Amino acid sequence: MNFIDLSFFNLENIARIDPGPFFILSLIPYIFFLIFAQKSQLIPPLALWGFRFTLVFVAVTVVLAVIAKIYFSDELTNIDPLHGIAESFLTLSDALIAYGFLRMYQSKQVKNS
Repeated sequence: MNFIDLSFFNLENIARIDPGPFFILSLIPYIFFLIFAQKSQLIPPLALWGFRFTLVFVAVTVVLAVIAKIYFSDELTNIDPLHGIAESFLTLSDALIAYGFLRMYQSKQVKNS
């Protein structure tokens, strides 16, 4: 006795969904996160810059994805040099976040000693 038709939720139908709108919509809660993170004073400044730099990663990724599509007629993930450039921005933002929290942790340890 199945009341809900779940036939739409198969891999073929899901693969046809354009992820672009979801990508853009995901920026809205992230921007709210950045606003509240800045106001809360709980996140160290260097880590906050890392979180902000994640938006630079997103912008660079979009630009490089368009370049990959126009000039190489392929997805960004299939063009290794461009994909590597995009991922380097994510690596840099992650490093800023990690180092910012590490410095905060180390400074709290010193104060507690």
